[in-house]
Amino acid sequence: MFSFSWAIVLCFIGFQYIREKEYKSEFLSAQLQQYNRHLLVAIEDGGSYEEYIASHEKPFENLRISIIALSGAVVYDNTISIDSLNNHRNRSEIADALKKGSGYHIGRQSTSDGREYFYSATRGERVIVRTAIPYSNTLHDLLEADWSFLVVMISISLAMSVLAYFTTRKLGKEIERVNHYEAEQEKNRIKRQLTNNINHELKTPVASIQVCLETLLSGIDLNEEKRQELIERCYTHNERLRRLLSDVSLITRMEDGSGLISREIVNINNIISEISEELAIMPEDERLILHTDFNDQVEIEGNQSLIGSIFQNLTENAIAYSGGKNIYISLLYNNDTECCVSFEDDGRGVEKKQLSRLFERFYRVDKGRSRQKGGTGLGLAIVKHAVQFHGGNIIVINRSNGGLRFEFTLKKQGKNHNLL
Repeated sequence: MFSFSWAIVLCFIGFQYIREKEYKSEFLSAQLQQYNRHLLVAIEDGGSYEEYIASHEKPFENLRISIIALSGAVVYDNTISIDSLNNHRNRSEIADALKKGSGYHIGRQSTSDGREYFYSATRGERVIVRTAIPYSNTLHDLLEADWSFLVVMISISLAMSVLAYFTTRKLGKEIERVNHYEAEQEKNRIKRQLTNNINHELKTPVASIQVCLETLLSGIDLNEEKRQELIERCYTHNERLRRLLSDVSLITRMEDGSGLISREIVNINNIISEISEELAIMPEDERLILHTDFNDQVEIEGNQSLIGSIFQNLTENAIAYSGGKNIYISLLYNNDTECCVSFEDDGRGVEKKQLSRLFERFYRVDKGRSRQKGGTGLGLAIVKHAVQFHGGNIIVINRSNGGLRFEFTLKKQGKNHNLL
């Protein structure tokens, strides 16, 4: 930032330096132009230019005066014999005078006497009058830019830069402190929200288990079938609690200790094969048929358990809620840095307004049906966190012919990523 600011300041100072030199050169030329025009008027009125030069005061000492025909031939020069002068038509100040009416040139060495001059030329109806001042210390000082202004500018810029540095440094620390505070507040808010959601999710199974146990311990005469039903209900709710605590533990571990999660070379093809085997032994009324288009062998540096949870949770979600009959897993692309996978089902899909919330913790499209299926409400949140842990992103859309399509990327090389 400071480098950019100083670059602008230096460009401005450089521009001002050049502009001031141009201004002084133009001012000097304007003084010579005034003399040139007076001499041109005398010539065009039929007077003798030699008499005018001899009788009128010159703006500068040692002023060289040349009268040049429009063809470029030198007609008169008060300093050098015209026999030694060649055609001047191509001299820059003469060319400008022919084209624009006037022109000047700074610091060209004369080919006739070897001295360096400041030239200024003015065009008349028949001739061009050119005056020239030989370079000297006086002329050099006259054309030199006023460094006092530039020194003041540099001093002001330096003072402002020092002030801006300390101001922005202090401001930067304040912004960093505020950002850190806000990040901590957001993290605490998410944790509080997670805790509240967990408490809410725990109430139902804990209450059901308590009712069942109280009934069993009350001494009420129950037949064996009713007793077995209560025991099975306790087991079902206990299993739901176990899965809930396991899922919460996994999310917390990814958020708070992502740097401590181990990494190894994981073969995604093997994970998909395990999913296929698990689907094959499921009851026929719950089974979905898996179709794969995964020809490449894909290996990434990651966590075996977390990558497995991506495919496992997407599969369980499709089985429990899609209402479809098929699952499609495809490798969209695979290069040296990442791979991209699509996971689809042919079920009913969800309403468009609900798509953006599917990865929220404890969000359920159909709350009653989700709890009946034993879902914890954390499956897709775990999927998103696991994908982000592996440096990727995940999106979900409705398929045009029914069902959901999840697309996610996974980086080949392991890196820790912020999951909040």
